[in-house]
Amino acid sequence: MALIEARLREAFSPLQLTLLDESHLHVGHAGAQSGKGHYALTIQAAAFAGKTPIMRHRLIYQALGELMQTHIHALRIDAKG
Repeated sequence: MALIEARLREAFSPLQLTLLDESHLHVGHAGAQSGKGHYALTIQAAAFAGKTPIMRHRLIYQALGELMQTHIHALRIDAKG
């Protein structure tokens, strides 16, 4: 989880960032078997100002890069500019 937070802080210098590991809520779920996490992200950054929600999500996915494949099974995003 620290690696995910570090990537987001480096990419966006957010005013606010909260990342919660919700993997425990998905025990028994097929996606939980991979060992990848289920996370909830709340982030506020100037980089998101004037961007649509889909653009904000794309920026986040781009910043996380390969972590979306190696560490993250599901990511719930609340991004504000």
